[in-house]
Amino acid sequence: MSAEAVAAFRHRFAPARADDALTLLLLHGTGGDENDLLELGRALDGRAALLSPRGQVDEQGANRWFRRLAEGVFDTDGLIARTDQLAAFVEGAAAHYRLDPSRLVAVGFSNGANIAAALLFRHPHVLRAAVLFAAMAPLDDPPRGDLSGVGVFLSAGRTDPIAPPEQAELLAEQLVDRGAAVELRWHPGGHGIERRGLAQATAWLGKLRTATSTDPLP
Repeated sequence: MSAEAVAAFRHRFAPARADDALTLLLLHGTGGDENDLLELGRALDGRAALLSPRGQVDEQGANRWFRRLAEGVFDTDGLIARTDQLAAFVEGAAAHYRLDPSRLVAVGFSNGANIAAALLFRHPHVLRAAVLFAAMAPLDDPPRGDLSGVGVFLSAGRTDPIAPPEQAELLAEQLVDRGAAVELRWHPGGHGIERRGLAQATAWLGKLRTATSTDPLP
C-alpha cells in the first residue's frame, strides 16, 4: 500500500547531507510543480533531505493541491480527500526513503501552505513542524487533534490580497487552540516569499534542527 501511495505522486527526492538533518516536504503554490521549491528548500536548510511532490489537481493547466470554487473559496470535500491522499504519500515516502518522521517539516507556499495546514489538522502525527508562507485557514472548523509538540512558522504579508492578514491570524488561532507552538511573523508585502520572511524562517528552522523531540519548540 505504501508503494502505491508513493507512486501516486510525481515527485523529486534529494537525500540529506547530514545524519541528523531534517526532511523538508516541499509543497508548491498554484502553477508550480515538483521542481518549484527545491531552491527554496536548499536556501532554508542546505543539509536537509528534500521531498517534493506535485499537486494532482489541474486548474486550466495549472497544478494545484485541491480544487477551489472561486478565489479564496475552497472545495472542502475535495480538500479533505486530497489531504488524506497526501498524508498517505508522506507516510509511504517516509518508509520508502527511510526518513525519520520526527524530523519531517512541511514547507508550503500559498496553495501548498494551505494543504500543509490541512495536513496538520487532519493528520497531526505526520509532521514535526511546518513553515507556511502566505497561508490561509483551509478549514472553517478543523478537527480538534492534539498538535502539542508541533511547531509552526507563519510568514504573512500585511498587504496580501489573496491570503489576507485576517486569514493568517485565524489560522494561527486555530493552531494554537489545538496545542501547536506558533510563530506568526509579518512582512509589509503582498502574496509572495519576501527576503525578511525567508531569513526568519531559516533562523527558526535552525533552532528546530537542534531541538530534540522533548525540547521546547522555537
